[in-house]
Amino acid sequence: MPSENKPAINGESFALGSERSVIREIFEYGNARAQLVGRENVYDFSLGNPAVPTPECINDAIKELVGDSSFNVHGYTSAQGALPVRESIADSIRGRFGVAASADNIYVTCGAAASLSVTLNAVCSKGDEVIAFAPFFPEYKVFAEGAGASFVTVLPDTDNFQINFDDLEKKLGAKTRAVIVNSPNNPSGAVLTKNTVLRLCAVLREFCQKTGNTVYLISDEPYRELVYDGKEVLYFPSYYENTIVCYSYSKSLSLAGERIGYIFVNPAVTASRDVYAAVCGAARKLGFVCAPSLMQYAIAKNPNAVSDISVYRQNRDMLYNALCSFGYDCVYPDGAFYLFVRSPIADAKEFCERARALDLLLVPSDSFGCKGFVRISYCVDGKMIERSLPLFKKLIESL
Repeated sequence: MPSENKPAINGESFALGSERSVIREIFEYGNARAQLVGRENVYDFSLGNPAVPTPECINDAIKELVGDSSFNVHGYTSAQGALPVRESIADSIRGRFGVAASADNIYVTCGAAASLSVTLNAVCSKGDEVIAFAPFFPEYKVFAEGAGASFVTVLPDTDNFQINFDDLEKKLGAKTRAVIVNSPNNPSGAVLTKNTVLRLCAVLREFCQKTGNTVYLISDEPYRELVYDGKEVLYFPSYYENTIVCYSYSKSLSLAGERIGYIFVNPAVTASRDVYAAVCGAARKLGFVCAPSLMQYAIAKNPNAVSDISVYRQNRDMLYNALCSFGYDCVYPDGAFYLFVRSPIADAKEFCERARALDLLLVPSDSFGCKGFVRISYCVDGKMIERSLPLFKKLIESL
């Protein structure tokens, strides 16, 4: 019988629950610190929590839905999402990208985390491998291992923040089941170029043809609409048949707390109906059925809405230009809302600790699979950035 002092629990789950992610730990520290010194004196650049207002059309849709007493807005929908909602999303995909899509290719989810977890559980079995390109969102490893797969990291291209193809070709193997791609990228802000996209698709297609394996390209797209300077974000289903898109409205509509997104199984995927059925089954197994109905219907009314991303562009320009002028080595971000900065000292964790002493809360890059950098999230109030600049200057001068 289990000891009273040692409850019968899953050890892996206990380990994950006992220690927050680095990003969340810094965010919670900021909350505690704000209670002591005042929110205005804490410069929290840790979390990708959008500060730009949600578009009025979304707010209006929510108000309209809640106010309609004849509409059962708070009831269950179909497990995979209400049919009119999935039809609206599919219409948007066809209209924007010219890719065949129907309601039967869409599974509505509680944001990108659910989309990725469900998709990986749908396509992976124990012993499979999932490849991701560093730098990457740290939870990819948690999601992949939660699906029974091993997580394989392709070394970063720290010159251009594209893809290290030499290392990718070394890492592709008989156990490879999925490759996760994220453009615009968290944490670098890089957008994959057309040459990179075409080469990646060619490499994967050639590998599959040579080995007879099916390798799924999982395109994680919470930042798709957050792109600047006329850059183009290519749509992977147009270039690689076995693509599954994991999308979230958290960033594009400033709805991070509402947890709404979707999975799109490209109809060109091999045995796409079976893959979609596996998505439905994985969601059932994980308990990710029936995403919040209010948000489903609000999205369906405005599937192409986007927040005012000009605010992020202004924040990017202000922060990037100032930090470069102070002597920081910054990666110029084409998208998302993160500035990736080379640590002025070898140990990025130590640098972030020195920043924390000034109440500048930055995220070291070690957990992103790319040591020696820090991530600064600029989806914040521009006035906070202005107030923080003297501290960034003081920090680098102290080194």
